[in-house]
Amino acid sequence: QVHLVESGGGTVQAGGSLRLSCEASGNIFSMNVMGWYRQAEGQQRELVAQMTSSGGANYADPVKGRFTISRDNAKNTLYLQMNRLKPEDTAVYYCRTRVPGLYDTWGQGTQVTVSS
Repeated sequence: QVHLVESGGGTVQAGGSLRLSCEASGNIFSMNVMGWYRQAEGQQRELVAQMTSSGGANYADPVKGRFTISRDNAKNTLYLQMNRLKPEDTAVYYCRTRVPGLYDTWGQGTQVTVSS
């Protein structure tokens, strides 16, 4: 069983920055994909960015050039550095880790609010 705990959310003014962290614990398989998703009120959950254990990353178009995903495999921790935040980035941000056929686990979410 794998458990995820996110931290780092909060309220920031437009143009500001936040850094989210997601720490994984439990029976973690080394070859996994970890990612950040977000869900704004009344909207569907969407991918923000994800990264494989070997470092390959992809980003959603709205965050390219502003957000950076990274991971520390030794600490089983995923990060999301969010710069030049916009009000439309306001959402609950969720961490996810998955290994096809083994597990697919979500964190509890952390609120990010960007004021204009």
